[in-house]
Amino acid sequence: MRMMNEFEAQVLSDLSVRKTQMVNLVGDGNSGRLGELERRMDHHGQNWQRAKGFLAAMSVLFAVVEVAVNAWRK
Repeated sequence: MRMMNEFEAQVLSDLSVRKTQMVNLVGDGNSGRLGELERRMDHHGQNWQRAKGFLAAMSVLFAVVEVAVNAWRK
């Protein structure tokens, strides 16, 4: 078996570093930064839907109050 030259050793070292970085980024399934980002985006989407629902309910409430005030004035 032949010995590795300096270039091959450097390439293998760099590949090891890249592999570690990819494991940190992607994780081993549900962990990792991308998984965390997906969970945060889902949570943000749920909060956005709640806010839109609340604003829709408030607009209906304001419309009913406006109709009631206009009817009371006349």
